[in-house]
Amino acid sequence: MLNETVSYFLYLYSLLNQAIVPCSLPELLPVNTVNRQQYLGKWYFVAAVSHREADIQNFKALDNLWFTMEETANDTLLLTGHVRMGDNCLNQTWTYHLHPEQDDLELEGRPQRKNLLRSGKWANCADCIIFQEVEPPLKKTDAEDSLSRFMLYARQSDVESKVVKTFLGNSACNNMSASVRPPQVKEFCT
Repeated sequence: MLNETVSYFLYLYSLLNQAIVPCSLPELLPVNTVNRQQYLGKWYFVAAVSHREADIQNFKALDNLWFTMEETANDTLLLTGHVRMGDNCLNQTWTYHLHPEQDDLELEGRPQRKNLLRSGKWANCADCIIFQEVEPPLKKTDAEDSLSRFMLYARQSDVESKVVKTFLGNSACNNMSASVRPPQVKEFCT
């Protein structure tokens, strides 16, 4: 009887708390005003979340992944990814353009995709960033975006488990319960 009462009380408390303190989103870092120099350099992929498994499926084949971000020309960023898939290393490069009138980055070849930088403080990590990718619905009649995911990156390859737990918890609060975290059991590629 006591267990049922406590369980019922906790359930009501969580509903009330959710009504009073709604889920938050990570703070947007507008790329047209943020100091880009602080985000250049090496970043390690920690985890990805989405509403759907399909949005993060490609990350499930990875053992580990790290990027270098560099500014190659005025208002152009180059991301070079070093991907470990099994025993194979792959390198891939993405070019992003910054436009003074936009808060997001434009991925070369995919102008419909919104690429947003968000603060890692949402995951309780000052040395992290969250990269959000969103693509509009494929058809006007579709109710949800065709792509919507958050990816957590850190300056170090070994992030504390509480950072990942916070990231996954905050994401789940926003109905992003599909998640992936690379195992990082093999050596990082160069």
